[in-house]
Amino acid sequence: MKHRIRKIVWLILIIGGIIASVAWYSHRSNGSSVSYQTAKVERGNLLATISATGTVEPEEVVDVGAQVTGKIKTIGLGNDGNEIDYGSIVKKGMVLAQIDDSLYAAELASTEAQLQQAQAEESKSRADLEQLQAKLYQAQRDWDRAQKLGPSEALAQTSYDSYQSAYEVAKANVTVGQASIIQAQASIASAKATLDKAQRNMGYCQIISPVDGIIIDRRVNTGQTVVSSMSTSSLFLIAKDLKRMQVWVSVNEVDIGKIYEGQPVTFTADAFAGRVFKGQVSCIRLNASMTQNVVSYVVEVNADNSDGTLLPYLTANVNFELQRRDNVLTVPNAALRWVPTKEQVSPEQLDSEVVKRVLGATAAMMGPPGGGPGMSMPTRASRTETTSDIGVVWVRNGTYVQPVEVHIGVSDGTKTEISGQGVEQDQAVVVGEQTASTESSTGTTTNPFTPQFRRR
Repeated sequence: MKHRIRKIVWLILIIGGIIASVAWYSHRSNGSSVSYQTAKVERGNLLATISATGTVEPEEVVDVGAQVTGKIKTIGLGNDGNEIDYGSIVKKGMVLAQIDDSLYAAELASTEAQLQQAQAEESKSRADLEQLQAKLYQAQRDWDRAQKLGPSEALAQTSYDSYQSAYEVAKANVTVGQASIIQAQASIASAKATLDKAQRNMGYCQIISPVDGIIIDRRVNTGQTVVSSMSTSSLFLIAKDLKRMQVWVSVNEVDIGKIYEGQPVTFTADAFAGRVFKGQVSCIRLNASMTQNVVSYVVEVNADNSDGTLLPYLTANVNFELQRRDNVLTVPNAALRWVPTKEQVSPEQLDSEVVKRVLGATAAMMGPPGGGPGMSMPTRASRTETTSDIGVVWVRNGTYVQPVEVHIGVSDGTKTEISGQGVEQDQAVVVGEQTASTESSTGTTTNPFTPQFRRR
């Protein structure tokens, strides 16, 4: 019985060993080998920009309105002989629309009659004044003779007093006549002002184009009543010159300090894919706006539109040029972010200051152990703490990698300018890792932004 149990135990141990061996071999055969993704150091031009979104606007727009109330009687004719509409070319002084002027014509006739009446009153007052002056002259002669005679047997006292009273009354009547003329003149001035107002209102019934331009918006139709109250009714929107356009760009307060007048700008419009337009900053408006606690400023960019490609109110994707570098060495930003593990570094480089500094910075960012190979660092994370324009890229050294210190320049968000000893054109630098399975010819790329964990 004991011999039988011993045989069973040995059999179990043998089977377990076989299973363990098969599992170990399977694990070993299914293991992965790590290869590096590389990119070449390229020579080319680099442009650092600030990106923002704006709207294409005509450089000068005139809003033509109505200053009187009334019904639109007719719409004017454009240069082509057709009714003025969107896109019509208009000239200065051209009639855009006609408002019904019957009421204003009646008011004009009434004010003309009032003026004639005031002028007639003035003529009557002048004639009355001449009569009063003649009576004053007669009264003064009688009074002069009475004064020579004086109260005596030849001139009774009552007659003397009567001549004096007649003179005083005639003198006062002349003053009243003069005042009547002044009053009549004031009435004439008032009637003229009323007439001028009526004539202007009559003229306002014709909507006249104040400039040469193109109609970009028509807001009225024949038969529509326009009402002019405290604000002028808007009827037509005229772009004075569509050969010069502006882009109104909203720039965040963080970037506004880098914007200046005359700064070169490039922009694209979704309506014209693949075409790049050029312009320059003409004005930075100081009336900032706040939206959800974000302060932004409107920047005006002037652009040439001689070919008429740009249309008003298109959305523009604008790039303000900050720095430009021509014929410089560049690498993808991923090459400056990628950091190897200690096991991936060439053994002869492990004791170098660069490796210690980079791996030390990585360990500090990772915190407790558990980070993995190919851990991606933030942009320019491998720079030294004391020199902000120094970075590290990694090149292949057999199955290992070794560091190359470089000076970092301008970045456009995708590539970065580098320079220094040990870096040259077409040199391959590591930008990531690729894990290739031994059972499959298809490789799986490791995302450099995905945390990985060390195997114990």
